[in-house]
Amino acid sequence: MSGPRRILAIDQGTTSTRSMVFDAAAIPIAIAQREFPQHYPRDGWVEHDPEDIWRDTLATMREAMAGAGGDRTIEAIGIANQRETVVLWDRASGQAVYNAIVWQDRRTAKVCAALKAAGAEALVRARTGLLLDPYFSATKLGWLLDELPGVRARAERGELAFGTIDTFLLYRLTGGRVHLTDATNASRTLLFDIHRQRWDDDLLRLFHIPAAILPGVCDNSFVFGETDKNLFGRSIPIAGMAGDQQAAMIGQTCFAAGLAKATYGTGCFMLLNTGETPVLSNNRMLTTTAYRLDGKPIYALEGAIFVAGAAVKWLRDGVGVITDASQTHDMATAVADNNGVYMVPGFVGLGAPHWDPDARGLICGLTFSATAAHLARAALESVAYQTLDLAQAMASDGAGNTKTVRVDGGMAANDWFCQFLADMLQVDVERPHCLETTALGAAFLAGLATGLWPDTASLAATWRCERLFRPRMAAAPRAAMIKGWRTAVRRSLLREELG
Repeated sequence: MSGPRRILAIDQGTTSTRSMVFDAAAIPIAIAQREFPQHYPRDGWVEHDPEDIWRDTLATMREAMAGAGGDRTIEAIGIANQRETVVLWDRASGQAVYNAIVWQDRRTAKVCAALKAAGAEALVRARTGLLLDPYFSATKLGWLLDELPGVRARAERGELAFGTIDTFLLYRLTGGRVHLTDATNASRTLLFDIHRQRWDDDLLRLFHIPAAILPGVCDNSFVFGETDKNLFGRSIPIAGMAGDQQAAMIGQTCFAAGLAKATYGTGCFMLLNTGETPVLSNNRMLTTTAYRLDGKPIYALEGAIFVAGAAVKWLRDGVGVITDASQTHDMATAVADNNGVYMVPGFVGLGAPHWDPDARGLICGLTFSATAAHLARAALESVAYQTLDLAQAMASDGAGNTKTVRVDGGMAANDWFCQFLADMLQVDVERPHCLETTALGAAFLAGLATGLWPDTASLAATWRCERLFRPRMAAAPRAAMIKGWRTAVRRSLLREELG
């Protein structure tokens, strides 16, 4: 194609869909975003209407293309998506048989507990690197097959197709011609053997999933298909796909073993590149496919923090301590120390390494000298402490000690938080110029497949550090603060004793 070479990236998230256009220097030149509704039909159930997602994806793509000068400038499309969310649809019509069941949904908790009690988790962990938890896709898919009349029979006849959001969007964008997924999204289903890089027959039997509904699994950088020419006036290759956290890792160019990224949004996901060897955690970290290029998988250890930016949001919306998240920087800076105040943000339980859904949030160490600024600081500190817990668990698992963590997401814009994170982790914290690393990762994958970038080294060459935060806290105060955090966490976990 003539003219500038550009990639359109779709970042389909849990609460919004955005499309961004990047140029050959990996600089964003156009963006469009739309929020869509969440559905909570029962306590613990979380659903999306797939038609909302499809409509917003198409609309943001067209808007971003227009902002970049039209579809003729777009060389390829990359997709990053909310992981684990399940869609089941009719192959002929493309219509979903039910709403998408979202990764946050807990309706299959009893199913997972029963499988765990039956001793199934050892097999699941060995093959998938994951835990038996309703967070992942398999039991959600089983619910659709078992609870909707006639659906299992239709699935076994091959009339239905299953996919995570990447697969659903690919199917729609190609006019129903392509039913594929990528290695990272497949790795989050509880059905995929991450060692042999294929769907696992034993796991399919365990979860009662018919193989006929599964998509093919491809590398992350691969020409999956072309858009239906009626959508944009011409066919455009769809050449990259990855789950959102792996896409962010690629966007941060963490291609060497030992490099780590932490994305701070509503929660936090920290991924550490472990290279060609999958490291099975003894500390309830997840082992997952970081990416697969040219048929070669690279692995990561992953830790999930349920509440990061959501703690700041609670300060604003729940108790009115702040009116804008940006205030927390100045409030934390205004006080000399934390005054012994700790927040454990267990609003929905605690994630890794605890994986305790019954833990509850608390604020401890309050005296009459505590102020709103101390609460704001405690919220920011809690996210850094939780990240430290992840990093130490990964090191204990033999994944090595990372020397640098690259950060992105909304909280990464807070200088005070980034410095405190560096102090707690005792490693350099790097913040990139482009914080939209999820979309950038999807763009990188598509650009690799179509030759805009020749290799991962050329991707790494585009990465630029906007600010470096080096550890500067002395050992004694750091140790005292961490000790206070550990005490606070133990109190959070004492829910039975506390009633």
